[in-house]
Amino acid sequence: MHGNPMPDSYVYVTEEGVTRHYADGSVEALAWEDVVEVRVVSDAPDDVLYVLLDRDGEGCVVPRSATDATFLARLRYLPDFDLDRLAVAADSGHDGVVVVWRSPDPPSALPDLEYD
Repeated sequence: MHGNPMPDSYVYVTEEGVTRHYADGSVEALAWEDVVEVRVVSDAPDDVLYVLLDRDGEGCVVPRSATDATFLARLRYLPDFDLDRLAVAADSGHDGVVVVWRSPDPPSALPDLEYD
């Protein structure tokens, strides 16, 4: 059979939140109103993930390759979100995790997480 291979996940951005559906049937979803932290995770320039977390450290991992103008525009609604800071973190080639935004009323501590 010919054609494009099935992607490992699909990301949907709505006014209510962001959802990632994986090929194995699992789903990550987070309402925008529950987002308290945005992280950029990278281990190579082409392997950048945006991680949105709630107060319990649960969240949604969005590959940079799955983002579009809708996703970036929606991030701007987070209080004092800086798209330039996001772009610098994503384009820096820095290996590791960079917190690019925290809620003005964040939880006391969020866990360090492993990312796929």
